[in-house]
Amino acid sequence: MFIMSTQTTSPAHHRNVARRSDICIVGNGAIAKTAALGLSQAGHSVTLLVPPARPDAAEAPTGGEKPWDVRVYALNHTAHTLLSSLKVWGALDMARVAPVDAMDVQGDGEHGGHLGFDAFGAHAGSLAWIVEDSNLNQALDAALRFAQNVETVTGRACRIVSSAEDVEVELEDGKVLAAQLLVGADGRDSWVRGQCDIGIDYRSYHQRAIVANFSCEKPHHNVAYQWFTCKDGIIALLPLPGNKVSLVWSAPDTLADTIMNESLGELAIRLGEYSENKLGLLKPLQPEDVKAIPLALVRPHAITAPRVALIGDAAHAVHPLAGHGMNLGFGDINALLDTIAARDAHQGLGDERVLARYARARKEDVLLMQLATDGLERLFGANLEPVRVVRNLGLNLLDKLPLVKRRLIAHAMGR
Repeated sequence: MFIMSTQTTSPAHHRNVARRSDICIVGNGAIAKTAALGLSQAGHSVTLLVPPARPDAAEAPTGGEKPWDVRVYALNHTAHTLLSSLKVWGALDMARVAPVDAMDVQGDGEHGGHLGFDAFGAHAGSLAWIVEDSNLNQALDAALRFAQNVETVTGRACRIVSSAEDVEVELEDGKVLAAQLLVGADGRDSWVRGQCDIGIDYRSYHQRAIVANFSCEKPHHNVAYQWFTCKDGIIALLPLPGNKVSLVWSAPDTLADTIMNESLGELAIRLGEYSENKLGLLKPLQPEDVKAIPLALVRPHAITAPRVALIGDAAHAVHPLAGHGMNLGFGDINALLDTIAARDAHQGLGDERVLARYARARKEDVLLMQLATDGLERLFGANLEPVRVVRNLGLNLLDKLPLVKRRLIAHAMGR
């Protein structure tokens, strides 16, 4: 394992620097690409380091209707505002974007509690928008092709070297990328975070997120449904355009094994127990596609290191029950852009005081989301009758407190 090294003088004179820029971003997801666009539009030169494509990567289908992506995001107003400012939101295929106008949350048991939110009560046009991963990335890729200050480099990094003047990323082919600031946007198992020797608190939920898409017999009216069960985990059905829904089922590992060994038709029958009264008969969309994603809470001990800032899942990974993992990443980008823009004239992009302000700016929002999602997962995972009664009563009580509900939904919307 390579460990980040710190030198008092820049090693650039002795190394093969292939590209020098203001900021180097490591990552190939929507958060990395959005950060590259935002920082470049703020006037900084950016290098985006992406890994080589996997040999088994599926090619985009040609002809006919494009299959619906099983990986979707519930993007809130923070994400909408940022993507709109970067001219990305308007480039989305809006025919494949569904607004969320209401949320219907159901507790467990025969007399489970109930909690409802709607856009009218939140004084908003929509609570959120359901966007496919492929739709978002295609819009970002199109924007990056026209970005003036961004160069995408394909390669595998093997070492980070930080000095008083800059930070360098060495690639396996011997080339070096030099910058004032390195941004790690490389996911939950972040290589950048590991190279910086940043420790983490890790808690496996012993669950996997089962994701798949279905058509529904009854119209969903742009309502996102969620069932907090005990033994079966947490089930969410998110609206897609038309009579279609996207499933995110946070299932215990044993149940996830069973589901993944069954057909999607059998999965639809399982869902019918919860959704039939709401959505009627569910049928798998073609082609039949289902994925299972392991779930864990990852809390790094820091989100900065000398000349390094972490964003997205590299900086925090939370349970998907609230659907805000991606939105936290967009919040990171906003904070990083604001912090860099507000720095003193004599401070460089990688100045430790600038990075300290970024870390402070993100601390409260991230901590609140971590505590909320982890606490809810623990609460609804407890298989005790007294706990079940109390949590159902709590949902019903919260549903009757409009002021508290408005505060909760405003925070979730990113306002």
